[in-house]
Amino acid sequence: MSGLSQHPLVSRAEEVADEVLRRTKTILPTLARLCLISTFLEDGIRMYFQWNEQREYMDISWGCGKFLATMFVIINLFGQLGGCFMVLLRWKVDIACALLFGIVCMQTVAYSILWDLQFLFRNLALIGALLLVLAESRQEGKSLFAGVPTLGDNKPKSYLQLTGRILLVFMFATLLRMEFSFMQPLHYTEQFLQILQNVVGSVLMLLVTVGYKTKLSALILVVWLTTLNFYLNCWWTIPGYKAMRDFLKYDFFQTLSVIGGLMMVVSLGPGGVSMDEHKKKW
Repeated sequence: MSGLSQHPLVSRAEEVADEVLRRTKTILPTLARLCLISTFLEDGIRMYFQWNEQREYMDISWGCGKFLATMFVIINLFGQLGGCFMVLLRWKVDIACALLFGIVCMQTVAYSILWDLQFLFRNLALIGALLLVLAESRQEGKSLFAGVPTLGDNKPKSYLQLTGRILLVFMFATLLRMEFSFMQPLHYTEQFLQILQNVVGSVLMLLVTVGYKTKLSALILVVWLTTLNFYLNCWWTIPGYKAMRDFLKYDFFQTLSVIGGLMMVVSLGPGGVSMDEHKKKW
């Protein structure tokens, strides 16, 4: 990949990315956290306004009775809203992430997401984004003795960043489209663009996963995924009485959370377990 790193276009793109980071370094972490918790915030608010509908859905789906169905809604309501405010205020972030992680796991089982790969992959990506928030909250390891420097990297933080990057890939797996038809010549252009989108997206995903040109790759993915999200999941254009509005709204905020995770990658960098870090030792 050394040839890629020396390419003038890549070098110029890295300069642009560095300039963007310099100009946004004070607001990028906050914006990343806000985007990341957006899906939990929206779902918590939805639990409040759709209290009866959610209770009835759980009672009918699981036959668990009104009490357990009500408890499910209460846990989702206060757990998600509480976790969101804790993350935004940077107060007990580890507890907040554990709380939101528990909500994701509970919803995965309650809504039978385990049997739907697309929803399961998106929840895994959401967990990856939470791990990146947890990594951001961890301070570099302190020496046991004042004035004595620590040796080595903060390994837990590095592994959190690595796992978070890997899990974010699952979101992009749900965006890859494999619908090809050779019976409709008029659609050749659309098919070519679709293939191009899949290839470019897959390459960028791979670069983020292994931690090569990480900040640049993640920044491109932020722009690309944001564009796709506002184009494909424009729920605000759908009338409120149509069920499609809720589906698009769900997709929009989940994707926004993963965009927040990618912003966190841009802000934090790849961490110790990455090709970018190992290149410094060569």
